[in-house]
Amino acid sequence: MSGMPAYPQPSAQMPVPHPGAYLKSPNGLSKALVILFGAVIAADLFAVVAGIGQIGVVGRVIDDPGSVSVADADSADSLAFVAALLQNLFRLAVIVVFLCWFWRIRVNAEVFAPADHTHKRGWTIGGWFCPIVNWWFPRAIALDCWHASTNGPRRSTALVNWWWGMFTASWVVTWISSRQYTGAETPEEIRTALASVLLSDVLSVAAGVLALLFVRRLTAMQNEKALAGPSVPPIVPNLPTY
Repeated sequence: MSGMPAYPQPSAQMPVPHPGAYLKSPNGLSKALVILFGAVIAADLFAVVAGIGQIGVVGRVIDDPGSVSVADADSADSLAFVAALLQNLFRLAVIVVFLCWFWRIRVNAEVFAPADHTHKRGWTIGGWFCPIVNWWFPRAIALDCWHASTNGPRRSTALVNWWWGMFTASWVVTWISSRQYTGAETPEEIRTALASVLLSDVLSVAAGVLALLFVRRLTAMQNEKALAGPSVPPIVPNLPTY
């Protein structure tokens, strides 16, 4: 791809643990993710506004059923439906591009530090979809890549932890709210479920912002380390033995 930095490749003396581990710029994928995360955040904010409107309509139904027309209820529901549709479309695009970026980041990290990875490369994708381990494998892989991509003293991993914590909280609240909404029958139960959905959208906004910052920071770290060249000193033959 034109415009991508020409990364120096490891020399023969630098160990590469698996076939296909070579440096390649993640900049293109990172830029695409920034745009897509921006779209997801905008859709989530739209959903927050739509959710507030729905809660308001249900609250009016509870206080005074005659004050809400069918048109009012349909309008609030239609706005929420459009918001949910946009959220799902943009999130699907983010998932595809993020996994491509995450894979590229992991392969680059293997070149930087071949021995410093707690999980095999396949878990970079599989770890997101395998039940139970998907609670911590992606974070562990992200931390390995973060440490491997650091040029110089280790940097704080607070951004990784905040991103993963907010993403997990958003996922849990979304799971709970979807079940609350499915089982809601009375207006009071519907209002409670909608409040949970609103909370999940707010958490999703925060998770999206942190994910965007995480992607930009880790991409920049890899660029810096890759352009700095190999950190392993060349092997000089025929040195005296002490």
